[in-house]
Amino acid sequence: MEAALLGLCNWSTLGVCAALKLPQISAVLAARSARGLSLPSLLLELAGFLVFLRYQCYYGYPPLTYLEYPILIAQDVILLLCIFHFNGNVKQATSYIAVLVSSWFVLALQKWIIDLAMNLCTFISAASKFAQLQCLWKTRDSGTVSALTWSLSSYTCATRIITTLMTTNDFTILTRFVIMLALNIWVTVTVLRYRKTAIKAE
Repeated sequence: MEAALLGLCNWSTLGVCAALKLPQISAVLAARSARGLSLPSLLLELAGFLVFLRYQCYYGYPPLTYLEYPILIAQDVILLLCIFHFNGNVKQATSYIAVLVSSWFVLALQKWIIDLAMNLCTFISAASKFAQLQCLWKTRDSGTVSALTWSLSSYTCATRIITTLMTTNDFTILTRFVIMLALNIWVTVTVLRYRKTAIKAE
């Protein structure tokens, strides 16, 4: 029974993550605008994903417990390029991507570096959610922000809480997923709230 639940959580998470950012990317491309999206939020999220993936690889955790992260990073990079494209700053994206790539190698130079980065990872990821929330609060307009993407993120955090408890039982990782679940739900509710406000105003 436990093995079946673990398999269901792992594979459903991978399936959801394969399409997680597609609604958001589609919304941006359809609107030809990145209105409502927070660039700092996306950059912080990318940094958090990168640190988390490197940590899992460094300690040799089962690949099925983190296999979605390369997919999420690739989708975030596409979304980042879309934002820079519609803001007219595509060349600026190159420097951010170079920093992310070099960070991959720096993180594994010493054990204390990866451990410190992982401890900061929760704060980085939380900061990315707050950056998006701040953008929504400031504009009071969800614009092209996809509620579906944020709700799917909530689902993946919930399943990863289960898989972490059943496999590595790593307290740092577990704490991260619990906090991310709460913040993803908060962002989803905020997006839906301002979407309703915009519809009423029209």
